[in-house]
Amino acid sequence: MDMIGLLFEAPPLALQLVIDGVLIGAIFALIAYGMALVWGVMKIINICQGEFVILGGYISYYCWEAGYPLALGVTAAAIALFVLGWLLYRTIIFRVVEQDLFISILATFGLAILLAQSMNQAFGADVRTADAGLGNWFLFDNLVSIAAIKLVAFGVTGIVAALLIYFMRRTRLGQAIRATAQNARAARILGIDTHGVYAFTYGLNAAICGAAGALIAMIWVIAPFGGLIYTVRAFMIVVVAGIGNLPGVIAAGLALGIVESFIGFVLGAQFQIALIFVLLVVILVGRSLRLRRQRKVLE
Repeated sequence: MDMIGLLFEAPPLALQLVIDGVLIGAIFALIAYGMALVWGVMKIINICQGEFVILGGYISYYCWEAGYPLALGVTAAAIALFVLGWLLYRTIIFRVVEQDLFISILATFGLAILLAQSMNQAFGADVRTADAGLGNWFLFDNLVSIAAIKLVAFGVTGIVAALLIYFMRRTRLGQAIRATAQNARAARILGIDTHGVYAFTYGLNAAICGAAGALIAMIWVIAPFGGLIYTVRAFMIVVVAGIGNLPGVIAAGLALGIVESFIGFVLGAQFQIALIFVLLVVILVGRSLRLRRQRKVLE
């Protein structure tokens, strides 16, 4: 209660939390959009989403440690994860596409365990972070501070989102992805290589996660077994927003970032993570009850 009272007594502090939540929530929305893309096009739930994020963070971290510019780290993470995603589809994921949804969950869950253990063996269990060295900006007589790297990450996220929208709407491959998402069988009849579309889609999702992970490595910390929380965040955002609803994904991601920021301040960082799992349970139960009511109405 003391912390809540402090928020009312010091409005700049509340503004600080809102700004931090929005800047971080944009990255959550980017990761969730990748999951929504795979879910909508391929009809699979990608449980290794968070591991793609962490792996992208490691690639960016080691680029930074080697003295390369941060922009190169983000680019390298996106390219490397695209290649990995494409290879994973060609070797494993193609076997579970158009199968029962539960099979895809098991397959990608196994991939998540494999990737996490591999990163633990390759990089060690210590947490890592890349110091961007960009400093902070101060507002309102130094009462509100904004880490410059968070603004850069927010800008990069916006650029990536704009490029994705343009790609999906204006390019032939983007239109093929949308056609496959609407009706894969009809797309095959019209001559679209749906397996090629699936491979590119899965690679694109991995690239999005890689870029997001590179930004997270500069803002927070990364660890081999830290991917689950990003998978849960992405899944929760997609469930709330709905598949194919980009504005909803953005809004849900920003809202989650703000809620996490306030909960972390009021209750502490340990409850911030617990809140995500509690919200996931509440959302799933709520959606289940709503679907049950709809069935009763139809009956």
